[in-house]
Amino acid sequence: MARVARTIVVETPPIPRRLFRVFAELEGVYRNMVEQLTLYAVREGVPSFTRLKALKYRELRSLYPHLPSHYAYTACQDASARAKSFLRLKKKGLVEREHPEVNSVSIWLDDHLWRANSLTSIEVATHRGWVLLEVIPHKQYWKYVNKGWKLASEAKIKLDKRGRRLVIYLTFVKDVEEHRSRGFVPVDVNENNVTALIDGSVYLFETNTGRIVLGYYYRRKRIQEKYDKLYGVKSRIKRKILKKLNERRKKLDARWKIANIIVREASRRGYAVVMERLGRRPAEHMIARISDEQLRHRVFQASFKGVQRAIEEKAREYGVPVIYVDPKNTSRLCPVHGSEIAYEDGSRVGRCTKGGEIWHRDAAAVWNLLLKALRGDGSGAPSPAGLNLDGSPVPLGSTAAHEPTVIARDLWARRKSLEATLNDPKKHRTAL
Repeated sequence: MARVARTIVVETPPIPRRLFRVFAELEGVYRNMVEQLTLYAVREGVPSFTRLKALKYRELRSLYPHLPSHYAYTACQDASARAKSFLRLKKKGLVEREHPEVNSVSIWLDDHLWRANSLTSIEVATHRGWVLLEVIPHKQYWKYVNKGWKLASEAKIKLDKRGRRLVIYLTFVKDVEEHRSRGFVPVDVNENNVTALIDGSVYLFETNTGRIVLGYYYRRKRIQEKYDKLYGVKSRIKRKILKKLNERRKKLDARWKIANIIVREASRRGYAVVMERLGRRPAEHMIARISDEQLRHRVFQASFKGVQRAIEEKAREYGVPVIYVDPKNTSRLCPVHGSEIAYEDGSRVGRCTKGGEIWHRDAAAVWNLLLKALRGDGSGAPSPAGLNLDGSPVPLGSTAAHEPTVIARDLWARRKSLEATLNDPKKHRTAL
């Protein structure tokens, strides 16, 4: 049994000015507490929440007696998280300042500082007493409410001063039991696609990450050249424009949608997900012998581990086991004969040097991941050890062509299941 947590964001309607001033005052006091605690924690080297609370709690209560006492607890939690992150980066030499700056503040709440009043309202404790706030629920909110998720004791509030509303971060939790797998869905993550083997069929989901990364690379470069010349390297205008670029949002959106499709297919069949064991920093090993600056940037931004983490997180939500296997030679060896596949001129399609069948690199990778999982995970699935098939009428036959079904990004990005995606014959094709 594992506990899974998900955070969603809801907003309040615009609230009266007098009430909004109460939360503006609360935010100002809370910011002062966090700034003092963060500076103290960094200066004294105290990243532990319990230690920081023991040292500063009584002082905070004497300085801010009008606040509910548990704001001292949550401020210590907030400050210790900031201090721990800053000290870790400072140890690696990745910070320029001696002390961190507290720029953005969200008010942390525990179970003594807020409570759910109904499905569409909450109450928050302030220095002016308890305040009732209506929230605007959305589709994702109702999804968690109706599927048995429970509200956690923690929440956060952020002020939207332009809209005179509050942004509320609610955490839902659920206990999920991992099922015993009856089969496997191998997944191979690449720069421009994610490939999955489902019930003997290979599906290649195009992500076009390389094109997205290069597009934003050149866009950022043009902005930097223009505004560095006009306003200087550290200009505020340049930073404001760069913040509007949505490269990260696009990549996250693709990452979570693909994870959702793959994990739901595995859950529906009672299968486990199999992926390559990439290590802690796979990108650094990949670019070790690459001198091209542009290619190095693309490899770093592809975020292979990020895609795997999204699949793993979604699998935890559905109770789907995740198995990691050794990635060595998964795309270089023929799954049938174990001999090398010959690729020519950088092509992703090659021919087995022994059996002569044609293999797409990503199709060979997921089949090899499946074979490694079957041989090595100790499950009750039949072992393919000694597999030696020949002839096109059988799966993996030596005279057959083994290519994935390619699913374009503009199709899977708007669907919720593989079945719905494949129902449009105009949008998917084979790779060869």
